[in-house]
Amino acid sequence: MINIALLGFGTVGSGCAEVIEKNQKIISARLGDGVRVKYILDLRDFPDSPYADRIVHDFGVIRDDPEISIVAEMMGGVHPAADFTRECLVRGKSVVTSNKAVVAALGDELLEIARQNNVRYLFEAAVGGGIPVVRPLIDELSDNEINSLAGILNGTTNYILTEMKRNGTPFDTVLRRAQELGYAEADPSADVDGFDAARKIIILAAIAYGKLLPLEAVSVEGIRNIPAADVALLASAGISVKLIAYAERGADGRIYAAAGPRAVLPSCPLCHVDDVFNGVLIEGNMLGETMFYGRGAGKLPTASAVVSDIIDAAERPGVLQQRLVWSKADASDIADAGSYSCRRCFVLDGEPDAIPASCTGEGVMMIDGDGVSAIITAARLNDSEAAETENCLGAHCRRAYKVI
Repeated sequence: MINIALLGFGTVGSGCAEVIEKNQKIISARLGDGVRVKYILDLRDFPDSPYADRIVHDFGVIRDDPEISIVAEMMGGVHPAADFTRECLVRGKSVVTSNKAVVAALGDELLEIARQNNVRYLFEAAVGGGIPVVRPLIDELSDNEINSLAGILNGTTNYILTEMKRNGTPFDTVLRRAQELGYAEADPSADVDGFDAARKIIILAAIAYGKLLPLEAVSVEGIRNIPAADVALLASAGISVKLIAYAERGADGRIYAAAGPRAVLPSCPLCHVDDVFNGVLIEGNMLGETMFYGRGAGKLPTASAVVSDIIDAAERPGVLQQRLVWSKADASDIADAGSYSCRRCFVLDGEPDAIPASCTGEGVMMIDGDGVSAIITAARLNDSEAAETENCLGAHCRRAYKVI
């Protein structure tokens, strides 16, 4: 019997126990042995739970038990989760996690500790919930140079923007509905302000490029100030406004990363990812574009990803993760955000003062609405060029979006 411990018995933790119980036959057939949840660490008691007798409040019980070979950390936040993770790895216990905050902040250090102690540190569930994207990026795409990564990585914001597109409902109204449905937290800041998606693109970029970016190196913008009228106008042309997390490495080796609202053209598969679903679009130099799509959050989808890592850690306990050698990015690894260029979308109230050259010519898209309009450039503009275009369009230009 493979004995494991769960750190945290909230939504994902309880889902992990449920997946193991319901799919025990499948798991046992895969491993040739069963998986037993021996301990569950939580501050609370769960007297009505079938796992009530496995609840412990002292982490030391788990750390010091030699029978525990795998620990699943689903606590959230950096501390004490990172401290518990370090102690488990040093004690020769593999750790799997859904905790993006820890991986994005300390993944390089924890992977190195795992290597030194011949154990595994796995985090499929930290990005994309139940979508299998982390392992394919590590393994199946290891022969490709990754040109870019783009993703809808937050189900809360995608639900909000989808409802704004379908019904023209203002942001604040949809946010309240999302909270009532359990899609948004009471404090939705991490989601709607873009930081959840930013941490996830940090992890994907680290896998692709071997450099762990600090959060402050990511250009982050939320969706609080997106007018429903903008979403409706662009939707009339088949264009979706989405919170897109994006990373690419330039020819100079520097990494650009951002998370913020973009106008997504209908030719891009991410345009059609709606509701609470997530999608990740990866471009490799040999494969071209490949898309990963599915439920990016929720109790059982995320727990399923955690359990898949438990199976991997049990099946291959001593596999050295040589493809996951990360180092912290320094200034020489980080691109100047202002130099990043892409097509731009300018939303206007009324007629512009003048039409700049960047908004004319073949390939430019013009979208007309009721008292509003939009111009999508054919040319790729950097931030300075986009600012010049806005100035030329005058006071009628109320907002600009990057385009994908």
